[in-house]
Amino acid sequence: MKNPLGIYIHWPFCRSKCPYCNFYSSATKCTNEDTLINQYCQDLEYYHHFNNNNIVRSIFFGGGTPSLLKAQSIEKIINKITSLWSCVPELEISLEANPNSKRPNMFQDFKTAGINRLSLGVQALNEKDLKFLGRTHKLIDALQAIEEITKIFDSHSIDLIYARPEQNLNEWQQELEQAVHLGLTHISLYQLTIEDGTVFAKKDIRPLEENAATEMYIYTQKFLNEHGYPQYEISNFGIPSIHNLGYWRGEDYVGIGDGAHGRIHIDNKIFATTHPRQLEELSSQERAEELIIMGLRILEGIDKQRFKRQCGLKFDTFINQKNLAEMVHQNLVIDTKNKLRPTSSGLLVSDKIIEELCS
Repeated sequence: MKNPLGIYIHWPFCRSKCPYCNFYSSATKCTNEDTLINQYCQDLEYYHHFNNNNIVRSIFFGGGTPSLLKAQSIEKIINKITSLWSCVPELEISLEANPNSKRPNMFQDFKTAGINRLSLGVQALNEKDLKFLGRTHKLIDALQAIEEITKIFDSHSIDLIYARPEQNLNEWQQELEQAVHLGLTHISLYQLTIEDGTVFAKKDIRPLEENAATEMYIYTQKFLNEHGYPQYEISNFGIPSIHNLGYWRGEDYVGIGDGAHGRIHIDNKIFATTHPRQLEELSSQERAEELIIMGLRILEGIDKQRFKRQCGLKFDTFINQKNLAEMVHQNLVIDTKNKLRPTSSGLLVSDKIIEELCS
């Protein structure tokens, strides 16, 4: 069987920069979209030479705000990918959108261009926190966009941020109640973190106290699992994203665009890629640590045989067995012959588990 491949297209432009955002993006208008799209297509041709025998399972347009792209540009990139690689019949093609980038017939135009999964950056379901988070859309804009995408697409998701300063559990419960009645197939929930260099950090804004944030997370796990959104990853609930599962399972992916990176195999060696066309070989040790970091984000855990194929090292030999035994005893992980899986409690302390396994 051909090895699966994901392709990530990064569009760096935004209408405004959110105060919590530390992603690579620019709050400027793109003045040369056609030129950049042609460059993206040339980069796709470049990477195709290394993995032309792979089969593409997913394409993801992220950013930045890729919903600022013209539908014709999106269609051109999709057509380029499908002309270069073999693709699975059920190819997942996702795009991140913001409610404030709406244009007449925008979502329908995206579907016509080939998008079949739409992820909407909502972030909050009340006006006060939308303003605090620097979002330039109103709640009514988000709700109207959600209503539209659930009619046009069969697969859809929203992002929400919790553990905002002074947020209480009751307020978060109300937002979750609202979210599960919106008809979505997937919900992504992220705890607010204040990263160095962001506007929030410069203003010395602090996230919610850790115990309160943990209480929200535990409630969220229980609530969404009971309301038709089973958890499959630390921050993700519902029908899994094929593209993101590829990251967490350690599958190859090509990254295109200024802020994109990738992981590709060439002659049984693994390379990290960055823009523009930079390749850096990873050691078996580096790759093994990456696979553990990513694999313990998902409840299905790490497949030990796949781990060996991907980095060349035996899983049970690489990890710290003494620390593993202690974490099994604490019910943080479940260890079987074929897999190592985090428990729901283990997801709360995944960083600690990773550190202990790799020490």
